[in-house]
Amino acid sequence: MKKSKVAKSRGRQGARQARASASGSQGRLWWIGGGAVIALGVVLIAISAGGSEPATEPAGVQTFEVASAEHVTTQVEYEQIPPVGGNHNPAWQNCGYYSEPIDSEFGVHSLEHGAVWITYRADLPDDEVDTLRDRAGRSYVLVSPWEGELPAPVVASAWGKQLRLESASDPALAQFIDYFTQGPQTPEPGAVCNGGVGNPE
Repeated sequence: MKKSKVAKSRGRQGARQARASASGSQGRLWWIGGGAVIALGVVLIAISAGGSEPATEPAGVQTFEVASAEHVTTQVEYEQIPPVGGNHNPAWQNCGYYSEPIDSEFGVHSLEHGAVWITYRADLPDDEVDTLRDRAGRSYVLVSPWEGELPAPVVASAWGKQLRLESASDPALAQFIDYFTQGPQTPEPGAVCNGGVGNPE
């Protein structure tokens, strides 16, 4: 009789141990499976973040040496048309789109702050102008028509850099903006492109 009770007791203990062991195995499997899912998510995020190619300088960009960058209150005769740097007004042009030409001395100061200044001919078709207006919705992009002769229908300028384009839809324009907006050529990186002069439309 005692042996039977002992056997039953041992049987119950063995069943409990078996259930505990199974439960522990399931718990370990759950943690392993959950960990694998988390690890996979981290890998996918890393691939997604690193999948986009870094901005590169487009072909055809001209580089100019800028000898001086003093603040002046007089009109400046610039070597390049449109200018890519030089002496400029103490105030900068607020970035955005302008339907009328702006003073170069203000625009050059914006270039010093890392802006890209896109100028275009007065006879540029309306749909091309609309494309440029959309570009001006991005920070540190300044767009305005050019008064007088322009060497190309559209010209993108950054400090010491310039790209002439036949069309506002040329992919090189977006590439220029991506690379040179607050880019390595910027004399005063981090300086603002608002709080200056002008009311962009």
